[in-house]
Amino acid sequence: MARTATRRTVLLTAALSLLAAACQTEDGDGDGDGRSPFTGEQGAGEKVLAVKIDNVRAARPHTGLDKADIVYIEQVEAGLTRILAILASDLPESLGPVRSARESDLELLRQFGTPALAYSGVQSRLRPLVEAAPLIPLPPGELTDGYVRDPSRSAPHNLYLRPDRALRAASGASAPRDIGFRFGSAPSGGRKTGERTVRFPAASFTFDWSSSEKRWLVSMDGSPARTNGSDRLSAATVVVQYVTVRPSDYGDRSGSNTPYTETVGSGRALVLRDGREYEAEWSRPSASAGTTFTDTEGRRLPFARGPVWVVLAPVD
Repeated sequence: MARTATRRTVLLTAALSLLAAACQTEDGDGDGDGRSPFTGEQGAGEKVLAVKIDNVRAARPHTGLDKADIVYIEQVEAGLTRILAILASDLPESLGPVRSARESDLELLRQFGTPALAYSGVQSRLRPLVEAAPLIPLPPGELTDGYVRDPSRSAPHNLYLRPDRALRAASGASAPRDIGFRFGSAPSGGRKTGERTVRFPAASFTFDWSSSEKRWLVSMDGSPARTNGSDRLSAATVVVQYVTVRPSDYGDRSGSNTPYTETVGSGRALVLRDGREYEAEWSRPSASAGTTFTDTEGRRLPFARGPVWVVLAPVD
């Protein structure tokens, strides 16, 4: 009887192990395997740092943006765009230029827990919302030794963050966690795609597939996007997430309304990976929940391992 019970225990343990392995394979990356939930690559990092980055022509080339795990593109005033970079696995020596935060950032960042947020400032009416949000605000006034000005560039496009100092100051920042992304082998189907352009009212982004680099090469407003070290910006996966962009209760000094990008809800998306484009659906039921991407059959759509760019494009 004892041998039978022992054998049953062994068989049950083996079955549970196989089930866990199957679930891990389906999800792309299991907990505790050392992979980043943001890129699917080894090395998750210890804390999440979000940085608001300028993106007008005068702000280019960017510094350190090639080290970001996730790059979000958001619409701002006058149809222009800004970048919200998410870093955890790798930190550049310098990152920027850094600009001001927007109301939409607060909703978008809720899925990361309590991230640190570096930004140049916010308008006075928005400051109470930032201070009440579940994040660690790190504007220059709170991190005096964490920013530097580049005298070779004109203000306001010359403020740069020292990410290592920012994270040292953000002792309570959340560790990287599951935000809905899954990584794995390319699914069947999709359309062969060598190029995809996404347009905003006063900005555009083009992603060209490079079979030699296995990356989507980024262009901004028709010009190749590079860092100040001349490295071309690229992504393993590009997500074009179609969202509602509506007027907010805020505006800039010139009188332009600040758009609010809604990232809670559901809608259509395109997922670009491995030279192909997949129709997808995105869903985020609440601000504290992650964003899932599924194919037309309702199955989780795996991303290619590496940096992910998410373009929050206005619904047509």
